[in-house]
Amino acid sequence: MEPRQENKMGIAPVLPLVVTMSLPAMLSMSIQALYNVVDSIFVSRISKAALSATSIAYPLQMLMIAMNVGTAIGVNSLVARKLGEGRRDEANRAATSGLVLSFISYLVMMLIGVFGVRPFFEMTTSNPEIVEAGVIYAKIVLIISLPSFIQVCIEKTLQATGNMIMPMFSQLIGCVINIIFDPILIFGIDAIGLRPMGITGAAVATVFGQFCGMVFCMIIMIVKNHEVSISFKKYKLNRDIVKSIYAVSIPSIVMQAIGSVLITFLNMILIVFSESAVNVMGIYFKLQSFVYMPVFGLNQGVMPVMGYNFGAGKKKRVMDALKSGIFLAACIMAAGLILFQTIPGVMLGLFNADAETLAIGIPALRIISIAFIPSAFGIMFSTLFQALGQGVQSLFMSLIRQLICILPAAYLLSKISITAVWFAFPIAEGIALIMGFILFSFCYKNVISKLRPVEERMQ
Repeated sequence: MEPRQENKMGIAPVLPLVVTMSLPAMLSMSIQALYNVVDSIFVSRISKAALSATSIAYPLQMLMIAMNVGTAIGVNSLVARKLGEGRRDEANRAATSGLVLSFISYLVMMLIGVFGVRPFFEMTTSNPEIVEAGVIYAKIVLIISLPSFIQVCIEKTLQATGNMIMPMFSQLIGCVINIIFDPILIFGIDAIGLRPMGITGAAVATVFGQFCGMVFCMIIMIVKNHEVSISFKKYKLNRDIVKSIYAVSIPSIVMQAIGSVLITFLNMILIVFSESAVNVMGIYFKLQSFVYMPVFGLNQGVMPVMGYNFGAGKKKRVMDALKSGIFLAACIMAAGLILFQTIPGVMLGLFNADAETLAIGIPALRIISIAFIPSAFGIMFSTLFQALGQGVQSLFMSLIRQLICILPAAYLLSKISITAVWFAFPIAEGIALIMGFILFSFCYKNVISKLRPVEERMQ
């Protein structure tokens, strides 16, 4: 039997492969983080209430991202595994099914945008100015989110083949357009008669950037040849493919949606102290994206390498990918830790922080950032579980980090002081780190150690 032609993910040296595959995604995710920060900086210039509105709206955006990226991660995992097994037709069907499922996910978020936004804000705050600003912003972002769902699904499909460059350009286009149009639409341009749109302009800039990214992705998918293709000709949704996608997607969706639940309840705990405490939490999540977004970009390079080599039965390469991912993630997190420990006041000052916000925020950033390095291990263990199609383990780890441990800890610590609340983050990450090692040991013993190369299985 002739040896089959291998994708680079099955033969290239692992650490350089992970670096080269991750760098485009890390760059584009860093640009996304820059947009998140710039967006909030511009919004903070409108009013303190506008910043509070976007901070409270953030869990709804996280829920949308959870539905969007979670579905696409399931597609990415299945496509990469099918390519590793040499089953290209099944990879094509998985990619096509991914777009259908992404559209269904969008319909869910559209309904939430229409019916759920106002009750959500009224449940969180009694300030009418914050409620009205937040409803305007969140409705636009959720109801017109279809371009984002299509864009992300195509990006993840391309990443599953080892193509990281085109998804990078897609994200860059969307983010750069957001950054350009944010100040234009928020503050207007008198010379051309464009009136200030305020917080509405921030939302419109967001969805316009997503639309441009979607158009780029669709053009690339149509005009260029790829290792997988999307076609609806004679297409029929296959129950087994849907089941395989959602075996990873549902835990991933729930795992990311937990973040939405976390921030919602943390805001409820913090609002008891002051609106400034809520703003500090919102600012923190924008600032920490500079640290976590590159790590999530690293995930995008590591996951297809893990999934492909798992499908190909190459256990050493799976483990090498995990080790490379942990090493690189820990380096990124260490850099973030240094910044948060040394210049928290400067970082908060970017958001027009007043004296109360600085008094709450400086110790908050220093305490929460203690959790950065432990979370590098937890994130990479979760990536491994997702790549191997074992989404439940990732879900369990996220439940430990963002629900089971952190919320009770934050509530109990809030009885002591506002400063004590922030220690809930490192406590939760420490416990998750221990659980991650335990789950990984079971995974290695029962799954990874028993892998056989696909050539042996085909004999």
